[in-house]
This record gives sequence, C-alpha cells and structure tokens, in this order.
Amino acid sequence: MDRKIEKKYWTVKRLGLIAVGILVIALIAYNFLYADHRSKLNVETDKISISEVSEGIFDEFIIVQGVVQPLKTIQLDAIVGGYVTNKLVEGGNMVNQGQIILRLENQQLKLNFLQSETEASRLVNELQNTRQRLRVERFNLQKTLSDLDFQIAQAKDSFDRNQQLKNDNVVSDMEYMRTKRDYDKLVKQREIEIQSQKYQQENAEIQIKQLEGTLERTERNVELWRQTLQNLVVKAPVAGLLSSIDVEIGSNINQGQNIGQIDDMNGFKMRVEIDEHYISRIFAGLQANFDFNGSTHKMEITKVYPEVLNGRFGVDMVFADGTPEGIRRGQSSPIRLELGKSEKATLLPVGGFFSDTGGNWVYVVEKDGSKATKRNITLGRKNPRHYEVLDGLNPGEKVVTSSYGNFGDKEVLELK
Repeated sequence: MDRKIEKKYWTVKRLGLIAVGILVIALIAYNFLYADHRSKLNVETDKISISEVSEGIFDEFIIVQGVVQPLKTIQLDAIVGGYVTNKLVEGGNMVNQGQIILRLENQQLKLNFLQSETEASRLVNELQNTRQRLRVERFNLQKTLSDLDFQIAQAKDSFDRNQQLKNDNVVSDMEYMRTKRDYDKLVKQREIEIQSQKYQQENAEIQIKQLEGTLERTERNVELWRQTLQNLVVKAPVAGLLSSIDVEIGSNINQGQNIGQIDDMNGFKMRVEIDEHYISRIFAGLQANFDFNGSTHKMEITKVYPEVLNGRFGVDMVFADGTPEGIRRGQSSPIRLELGKSEKATLLPVGGFFSDTGGNWVYVVEKDGSKATKRNITLGRKNPRHYEVLDGLNPGEKVVTSSYGNFGDKEVLELK
C-alpha cells in the first residue's frame, strides 16, 4: 500500500523568492528614506573656478578710469561775429597772453561805429552852439539893460522936475502925469526884461545839461563800438596751449560761437566717469589713489557734475600732493576711489556666479571635494576683488565662483 508523501512548505524556491522580495523591499525603503534624490550634474573641476572664503579687511572702493586734463581750460568764444581774414596761430601751439590768434572783418560794425561818431560830433556842435547862443543872449541882456537904465534916468529927471514944477503950479497935471507914466513904464519894462532873460537863461542851461547827458551817453556808445571793433582781433586771454581752433580763413563766425580753447599748463586734474549707481555716495572731498611711475599719489574729488549721460556722471579730481612729474594731457589711468572705511569681514572672491544667482545662493564644495551643493547666502557690499559675506558662509569653506550658466537648476555638482 502506497504512502502519501507530503510536500514541504519551506522549499528552497520559496525561501529564495521570499529573500528576493525582502531585498527588494529593503532597497525600496532605503532609497525612499536615505538615498539622495537631489538633481545632480557631473562637472570637471578643471573647467570651473573654486575660491576659498576668508576672513580679512574689507576695503570698500571702486576702480574708475580717469583722463588727465588741464587744471583750467579757457574757452575762446567770439565776442562779435564776422568772417575770418587772417589766422595767425594753429592749434597745438603755445600762445602768450595778448597774442593775436585771428583777425575778423565786419562791415556792419564799422558802419555802426561811424554813425555813432557822427552823432557824437553833431551833439558836440549843437552843445557849442547852445553855449554860444547863451553867451550872446547875456551880452544882449546887458546891452538892453544899459539902454533901459539910460532911458529910466532921463525919464526920472523929467518926472522929478515936473513934480517940483507941479508943486509950484508951473506945469499942468497932464504934463506931470505923462512924465510919470513914461517913468513907470520904463521901470516895469526893465523888470520884465530881467525876468524874460532869466527864463531864457534857465531854459538854455537845461538844454545844455540835456545835451551834455546825451553827448556823454553817445560818447560811451562810441567807446563801446570802438571796443567792439577791437574785438574783431581775437587775442589769447591767458598764456597756455592752444589745444584747438575750429575756424579757417574765409569762414563766417557768429557772435558767441566757440572757436577754440586754451589749456593752462600750470597744473592738471583728472576727469573721471562713474556709474550712476554710486551717485548718492560721491561727494567733494572723497579720497582716491592713483598709481603712476611706480608711486602712489593721493587724489581728492573737488567737483561733482550731477548730469547723468548714458548711465554715467563725471567728477573732477586733483592731486593732493602736487602734479606727478611726467604726466601728460590726455593720459588715462585707473583710479582707486575709496567709498568707506576699512572693516573686518568674511570675504568671498568676486566671480561670474553673481550674474546667475544675484548673490542669493552659491555652490559650496564639501570637505572631501567630491561634490558641491547649493546653499543660500546673504552678501553685502562689494569691491572689485571681494564680496562682503553677511550670512551663509564661514571662513575656510570653498565655493564655486565661476559662472553657473551651464548648470541649469541642478542642486548638486558631482566634481571629477
């Protein structure tokens, strides 16, 4: 009789399947709980820049480009208009004060001058004639008064004699009254003549004063026209270098037109263009350093031009310790402009990463150098060499400072 053979439950196959299942579940659990799911990118270290965070002194400064210019530049503007008849000095030559540079011609100015002179001459003649007439009138007054005084004396004699005769009843009342009227008439006539001559004299004196005032103004006008004619000869107002002159013989120049400039060669300054981002922090008296011929020269801002053109504004700087020997007009050089005091800070070298992250995060290299991971940071001030680190980085840590443009949004860089 056959015996039933019972199958074993825990077979090798079953045990193997259970083991495989447990292993799969373990792998899934490990991958879920412990594996790194961050996005990664393999990067070759020789194609990126890695810089170390350090602790040191943060100097807040910017590097700007300055151009050497004369300390003083005098613009040559045409005081009067005209056409150029003679050009005696070309640009680029030294001139002395008062040296003739150009000669101009203007016929209208000459005509105005002649008309003004003619008017002045007419006024002089009129003034002389008025004074002569006043003298003649004074002589006539004296003559008239002399004749009246003679007639009055005769009339008074007749009147006095008739008055005595009347008292003696020798002459009639009619004869007496006739001599009295003649005498009174002459006395009254003399008073009127004096008043009339006085009025004429006062009127003549008023006319003389008016003519004198008009003549004085006309003579000033003549002198003004004479000076205007003299301005047709353009002279150097100061000694220096005639750096430019933008006219040629035969060209017409308008009044007020700029025709050139003279540079005072007794000193130099630096004209500097600065990004408008710093306009609120730039002021007269700010210090700077300028390297020339192996030496550092201190400079100081003396003037700030508030006009912004193409995102930049200008300032003038002078040399605090005198102009360096050998410096030349038009020479350009970098200048270190100090914006604040030196302070101790955590420093991160400047790199291309900032344009990609805005300074909000960086890739920090782990200690073993195998990878670099994203980390949020906070940056403060900047100079051409370093950023000031406010939070997120410690001295001694290493950061990828080159551009992140090829990394996309990867969170981890696998360094090889």
